[in-house]
Amino acid sequence: MHDIVDLLKQIAVPASWLAIPVGIWCAIDSWIFAPRRQIELGAHAAKDPAPVRFAYALLPWLVVAVILRLITAETLDFSLVLLLLSVGTGIVWLIDHLVFRKQREKAMMKGTGGEMTIPEPGTVDYARSFFPVAAIVLIVRAFIFEPFRIPSDSMMPTLLDGDFIVVNKYAYGLRWPVVNRKFLEIGSPQRGDVVVFRHPPHPNVNYIKRLVGLPGDRVEVHDDHLVINGQTIELTSKGDYTDGCYIGLKLMTETLGEHTHEVMSCRSEIGLIPGNRFLDPATAGSLPACDRKRTAADVGRWVCRETPSASGRDRGDYQFEIVPDGYYLMIGDNRDNSDDSRGWGLVPDQNLVGKATRIWFNFDLQRGSVINWSRIGDSIP
Repeated sequence: MHDIVDLLKQIAVPASWLAIPVGIWCAIDSWIFAPRRQIELGAHAAKDPAPVRFAYALLPWLVVAVILRLITAETLDFSLVLLLLSVGTGIVWLIDHLVFRKQREKAMMKGTGGEMTIPEPGTVDYARSFFPVAAIVLIVRAFIFEPFRIPSDSMMPTLLDGDFIVVNKYAYGLRWPVVNRKFLEIGSPQRGDVVVFRHPPHPNVNYIKRLVGLPGDRVEVHDDHLVINGQTIELTSKGDYTDGCYIGLKLMTETLGEHTHEVMSCRSEIGLIPGNRFLDPATAGSLPACDRKRTAADVGRWVCRETPSASGRDRGDYQFEIVPDGYYLMIGDNRDNSDDSRGWGLVPDQNLVGKATRIWFNFDLQRGSVINWSRIGDSIP
């Protein structure tokens, strides 16, 4: 199943680009040339040329390819797509209403004496149908709620790869779509919030982490414990965490602000080790199987081999200077497998997208079960 989806993704890329010229061609034909053929030959006698018929037949499949690419793309600005779709369909509808409809009516009166009516071009019909839908979706996504898909393990065990979450877009103020500039203050980020933001090194990619450092804070990470302004945040052990893909980690409970949540920890100088280069085959056979196809193929499984504090610093240890005004420090709940502020720095306020609030679906072709029904509807602590 996963191989089929990968093949469809590869086909969707060139097909989505082909959709642009074919769509423009079909739009111009249905808007301008098709009405002329109907007037000249009659509504029943008019027949589209073979290339035009082929383009009309191909267009729905190309639209499906565009939709597939939009769904699977991780770097595409969907708000920009919605904005362009809203503006484009609105312009088509408006121009036809003000100009081309009157021209069609005049041409029909002149060519047929009013005995024949020309149906509205398909381009205009689609534009009139899509415009209100695209505009409403754009407004909802920009100012109220927006769905996101979790693409990695960095927020385990709170969020799993394949979780689809709802993000509150007005929690930290209203922002203009695409440019992401705040124009109305409503609320501010709080310590412990799970936040979606634009990745500072690559602003076209959305990341999700937990906010641990506010402006004015001095933050350290020591043996996977957060130390904020000199106060060590307690981690309460809940036992070992072993799910087949992660072996030998510790499952901990942490409280940040009003948020009590779980974190995964491995106190080690070398961090997590790929299991296919570390585990003895006889020992590995007695462990739970990793049901993540890509993880199983690439590394076998991630293994924690703890080392005592006296032997050296933990690989995830880090010390930050004071967080400046207008910036925030983000760290993943999977402390030893998270690309976060420890690697690329702070997140400016202008990069914030919204606050993650709830899981509304779970779908992951990498897992054997594909859908984890038990996670649907869970709130995000």
